[in-house]
Amino acid sequence: MHPDYDHLQRAAKDHLWMHFTRHGQYADGDVPVIVRGEGAYLWDAKGKRYLDGLAGLFVSQLGHGREDLAQTAAAQAKELAFMPLWSYAHPTAIELAEKVAGYAPGDLDHVFFTSGGGEAVETAWKLAKNYFKLTGKPMKHKVISRAIAYHGTTQGALSITGLPLLKQQFEPLVPSTFRVPNTNYYRSELHPGFGGGTLEEFGRWAADQIAVAIEAEGPDTVAAVFLEPVQNAGGCFPPPPGYWQRVREICDEYDVLLVSDEVICAFGRLGHMFGAERFDYQPDMITCAKGLTSGYSPLGAMIASRRLMEPFRQGAEMFAHGYTFGGHPVSTAVGLKNLQIFEEEKVLDHVRSNEDAFRATLERLLDLPIVGDVRGEGYFYGIELVKDKNTKESFTDQECERILFGFVSKQLYAEGLYCRADDRGDPVVQLAPPLICDQSHFDEIEQILRVVLDKASSML
Repeated sequence: MHPDYDHLQRAAKDHLWMHFTRHGQYADGDVPVIVRGEGAYLWDAKGKRYLDGLAGLFVSQLGHGREDLAQTAAAQAKELAFMPLWSYAHPTAIELAEKVAGYAPGDLDHVFFTSGGGEAVETAWKLAKNYFKLTGKPMKHKVISRAIAYHGTTQGALSITGLPLLKQQFEPLVPSTFRVPNTNYYRSELHPGFGGGTLEEFGRWAADQIAVAIEAEGPDTVAAVFLEPVQNAGGCFPPPPGYWQRVREICDEYDVLLVSDEVICAFGRLGHMFGAERFDYQPDMITCAKGLTSGYSPLGAMIASRRLMEPFRQGAEMFAHGYTFGGHPVSTAVGLKNLQIFEEEKVLDHVRSNEDAFRATLERLLDLPIVGDVRGEGYFYGIELVKDKNTKESFTDQECERILFGFVSKQLYAEGLYCRADDRGDPVVQLAPPLICDQSHFDEIEQILRVVLDKASSML
């Protein structure tokens, strides 16, 4: 038990406004307080251990408690604690930009640092609009994104997000964003425009809806398409074969910028530095954050192609955009060390060597009547829960409250697994463990899930 446990509880309830949190649930209960991490595990203030099945929030690629990353941060803070990138540079920002550009596909060789992922998405949209104004197409400003997709909480990023229940209380948002179908093949029969077919046929149809949306809005008004390599919200929707190649063709045809939102997928989550590499497509921009530092210091980035930087090299032209803490010296130093460890410890090879075993372990759960689908790539999976496996009948809103949030979420934590139960779409359990995990961790995840989901089945 933490020596200040009672004080922490009172102070948390009296002063701490937690993110995306129903504070009413703690009126008569304790706030979970995590005090320590080591490797793939977390400990709470009562001393209980949990397997981190979500890498914090898709962040802790190298696990917790690494002294080398902590020491790097301390050394940089002592040498140069802060310097903005507003017309000045500092060594670790320069070196990390060079490093990231070296990993990025094609000619994506200019890196604009931010504090996190939402800011990276904002930066990408602003750059798209600014670029087209400078190159003689000032009407291009609109964005196409996918249904149920999450891209951030700032006004622009939230506008691009395809989750109405997250948006309605903050409207009116930035206008000019439009949604197309995502790549959830498990629910493909729900799309009236798709007459059924193979996974590849569904992928072609879903990609073609981007062209339909561009035509509907007017090609001379659409600036960018924002898509994740594997969509997170809704429960990990991988792209069907050929999907990304068709999207690239469409963007080229209409002179629309393709933004690969890799805030979650970059830096090893899919076994590659970038999801674009895994699925073999060339974006015009990549947005990233989270795994760039494995969570040891906040940092995000927008990576742009040479073409997009070119207008800003002329005369007095300037991209009038920036953030105080974007490219913070401590964060960029940690980012450099993080990527050095990726190389030295062959983290990407480890993920690719173990991803099939992770999938196979999770697919054991398909023998449970409540498990409808197991989907994902790399170390990034969603398990969709259903009332009826044969008909794919989903939970009602009341059943989500009673079973998904009232039981599954709480019981997984009680059994020692930190992960995420989510109903932004259909009910799913999301899993994204640290990239250091192996079969022993996969088995532990499966065993806890089996116990909890088996009990949940009896509640339907």
